[in-house]
Amino acid sequence: MKKILIIPDRIQLEQYLELAKEYNLGFEYNDFFMPDILDSKDKLNDIVESYKKYDLPQFSTMHGDFFDVIPFSIDSKIREISDLRIRQSLDVARRMKVKAVVFHTNYNPFLNTKQYIESWIKQNTEYWNSILEENQDVNIYLENMFDTTPDILERLSEGLWHNSNFGLCLDYAHAAISGVKPEIWAKQLGKYVKHIHINDNDGNSDLHLAWGNGNIDRNAFYDSYEKYMKEASVLIETNSYDNITRSLTLLEKEGFL
Repeated sequence: MKKILIIPDRIQLEQYLELAKEYNLGFEYNDFFMPDILDSKDKLNDIVESYKKYDLPQFSTMHGDFFDVIPFSIDSKIREISDLRIRQSLDVARRMKVKAVVFHTNYNPFLNTKQYIESWIKQNTEYWNSILEENQDVNIYLENMFDTTPDILERLSEGLWHNSNFGLCLDYAHAAISGVKPEIWAKQLGKYVKHIHINDNDGNSDLHLAWGNGNIDRNAFYDSYEKYMKEASVLIETNSYDNITRSLTLLEKEGFL
């Protein structure tokens, strides 16, 4: 059975829990990637405790901090704070008992010289290998963000794949606006993909629309999932409750659920 997740809203948590129970959904927590939350023990504890009052889904993931997180920077101070944010996110993951933490690659597609690409791959391979080895109790999924092709992520994955707690999070909607068809991303990266983000868009901007409310070829996604990524969990990455229920209804109607 496919594992489908949604993003819960703490303000309406009981409503989201009912939906999760109805569809057998997991949660991907989006409450912990803001720097001001990570820097405040009180705020962080309040959020964690507000969740722990409830019987939460057994299967869950969370999004790690990504704002200006560049562990491959040439600036040692930026590397230092990036490393801190990543480690803080992993600590929260343990408290929330999630299956995995998603981090963005934050690759800059405008710096596309061979020197930058080779340096990016080398530094990221070294950094993430270290983090994966030190945190073997937490799965770490790297997500395509600004990446314009799957090539660089494929090369990075080749250097990290020996870690059992490593995987890719393929953001299918990001791939759809990359200039390379998302089904090509799926084919090329599928062996590394453990988690997927889906929503819809117009092919130009990352709009996080309900599934079916944009131009993404849904049949191509369903086919790519079955061919290349059928063991991966899938997050319906849209925040509105109405958009989530609309997406679930369509996914069920079209036989994905």
